[in-house]
Amino acid sequence: MKTMLSPEGWPRPKGYANGILSSASNTIYVGGQIGWNAQQKFESTGFVAQTAQALLNVKAILKEAGAGPEHMVRMTWYITDRSAYLENQAEIGKVYREIMGKNYPAMSVLEVVALVEEQASVEIEVTAAI
Repeated sequence: MKTMLSPEGWPRPKGYANGILSSASNTIYVGGQIGWNAQQKFESTGFVAQTAQALLNVKAILKEAGAGPEHMVRMTWYITDRSAYLENQAEIGKVYREIMGKNYPAMSVLEVVALVEEQASVEIEVTAAI
């Protein structure tokens, strides 16, 4: 059995799920979250600001399943600019800790040519276990 996860006030996804809770394994799969707000509008083109918003989106989906950052076991980041990531690591670390706390899952970061949403510079997906 699985439950679709979509925070209150978010538009209904078309052709995908923001997140899935598998009740059989108590695992949460958070689909790739980008740096737009709940109304699917980008408030910033900045790499750090988009990262912060993507993390807030991940946290909101985890909350829908009764979970939090402490339940994350895997995180994958897709970034469009390796230099921006490396140049802003200290600030990224700061916003990460402010939003996710000191919860550090296994993590991969991959540089990609582009993301589906043209304005997006980062996309983050998470697997969590409760």
